[in-house]
Amino acid sequence: MENETRQEEIIRVAAKLFKEKGYSAVTMRDLATTMNMKAASLYNHISSKQEILEKIIMRIARKFSVGMTAVKSSNDSCIVKLKKIIALHVEVSSQNIYGMAALNHDWMHLEAQLGPYKKLRSDYENDFKEILKEGIAAGEISPIKPDVMMFSILTTLRSLYLWIPKKEVIHLEELTNNLSKILINGIIKEN
Repeated sequence: MENETRQEEIIRVAAKLFKEKGYSAVTMRDLATTMNMKAASLYNHISSKQEILEKIIMRIARKFSVGMTAVKSSNDSCIVKLKKIIALHVEVSSQNIYGMAALNHDWMHLEAQLGPYKKLRSDYENDFKEILKEGIAAGEISPIKPDVMMFSILTTLRSLYLWIPKKEVIHLEELTNNLSKILINGIIKEN
């Protein structure tokens, strides 16, 4: 990747290995071999496998958190906010295919950052539910349990990293629009 530091390259390659083998199965030696360098040389750029996992997961979690804060604080309708959340997931997932695998499957291996990660995730989900509750109160969406709506929508959005690489050509705007129609039309309140 252009203008990528050695540390960024190590993190990118590690994220790919974590997706392919799982965090627990990847060793620093595996990473060094993949990078064509000695294992000891890795430590000039990164202190541990745990640090790599933290950087991968927390960077993505912060992107989602910042995006959600912007969406929630807007004066948009619930439907527009939901469309923006879908766009946020499409954008972040498409830019972080390997990192999303770590975020979804390896977060429980976090050590020092487990508490902060869980708080970011909880805050994100609480904001999401609040948007849904506002939409119900405004009569924009059906009075379905917000937990169920959020779970249904996020299950699809959290799986994008699996689906996107299987497509030869992907138009992110078209994907965002199609997902918005599919995921939101099912909860729009009928008159």
